[in-house]
Amino acid sequence: MTKKRDSVDIVAFAKAIADETRQRIMKLCCCQRLTVSEITEQIGVSQPTVSHHLAILRDAGLVTVEREGRETYYSLNGERITVCCGQLMLAFAPGEAVTRQVQRQLARS
Repeated sequence: MTKKRDSVDIVAFAKAIADETRQRIMKLCCCQRLTVSEITEQIGVSQPTVSHHLAILRDAGLVTVEREGRETYYSLNGERITVCCGQLMLAFAPGEAVTRQVQRQLARS
């Protein structure tokens, strides 16, 4: 089974954000680009652990990866997170007023 990068797998999204270390990495990468070593230094876990969690976040589309020379930078993919959260709302709270409001906004765009 191949994954389409644009499709939303809300189960994979939920699994990716369920881990506390990944949540800490996501907070760090919000609105800034960081290398693995910078993330490692700031959250105090080993480099292999950070790389493992970044791979899970990358596979879920929740971080973007930019290579510049020998450095690789990671940043949070806010648009993807927004889409995934919207899909969760549609799947599990379709009758809520806020979900209907989001649907109306999406229909306008």
